Amino acid sequence: MAYQITALSGDGIGPELMASGLQVLNQIGERFEHRFTIQEKPFGGIAIEEQGNPLPAETVTACQQADAILLGAIGGEQWQNSENTPEMGLLRLRKELRLFANLRPITVPNSVAHLSPLKAEIVTGSDFVVVRELTGGLYFGEPKELREFDAVDTLHYTKKEIDRIVRYAFELAMTRRKKITSVDKANVLATSKLWRQTVEEIRTDFPEVTVEHLYVDAASMLLIQRPTEFDVLVTENLFGDILSDEASVLTGSLGMLPSASHSVSGPSLYEPIHGSAPDIAGKNCANPMSMILSVALMLRQSFGLHEEANAIELAADQIMRNGYLTADLGGSTTTTDFTKQLCKKIREGGSD
Repeated sequence: MAYQITALSGDGIGPELMASGLQVLNQIGERFEHRFTIQEKPFGGIAIEEQGNPLPAETVTACQQADAILLGAIGGEQWQNSENTPEMGLLRLRKELRLFANLRPITVPNSVAHLSPLKAEIVTGSDFVVVRELTGGLYFGEPKELREFDAVDTLHYTKKEIDRIVRYAFELAMTRRKKITSVDKANVLATSKLWRQTVEEIRTDFPEVTVEHLYVDAASMLLIQRPTEFDVLVTENLFGDILSDEASVLTGSLGMLPSASHSVSGPSLYEPIHGSAPDIAGKNCANPMSMILSVALMLRQSFGLHEEANAIELAADQIMRNGYLTADLGGSTTTTDFTKQLCKKIREGGSD
């Protein structure tokens, strides 16, 4: 099979991680006889430097025409005061592609459970997905203004936006352990009251799914205390951003977590949940697992290539159990060496 992928390497460690992800993808292509055509386009800070715009029109077009999109990471201090920041480009890209559902799977492989800052008996077996609404809420609400002595951000959601993401989460739960945890702040926020009301209406369409409601502060505590009890968490944009980053502590590193952003209709985007980490860019020490697992998500969710995705995940777990760990996990393996070992394991068929 042939697949067209647009690659947005971005800034900081983004290009290094993209290189690792594409090497693994090409290795999968060779083993399983697929052809992946990669079209690289500027995005983020590098696009600002080259074209004065974090999201050039050519990049939008390439993304719209792709079967899927891979994104490395964007941002850096040098662009914080730009008229158009890299982050503005990311928000615009989400809008252009109508990427309303962000999925952040959290799993703790046995190979790294002992590296978590939490006790291994607490995190072992954790397997849940944070479903985050991606195109509404505080990040997109208007008015948004910074003045000399005050500032304003607007938190706005329509019932249609909430219904769309909540139904998506219920449908996902039906393919898993059939449990939904809806996270809001309904004791304070009007948007959360609408959110909870909408969840209660939709649950009647999914009688097999168990539903619980948690305030975001309680959810943030229970994610650390009892992570194995969660299956699918669904929440609004800001809460989802924070909670999924918090959940990364379960694995011991942000460098272990991929994400997928799905559209109403059109290509999906896959990316690590971490930032561009400019302090370690070019040092060949960044953990490429988040990008590599994003590739696996792409294979599974956009292309239906489950065996291929499983091959990546199995090989990665095996080499980490064999001691190939990057600095964020307490090891000394370089980015390139980790990728080399992973590709070797994939070629060998994942055998020990």
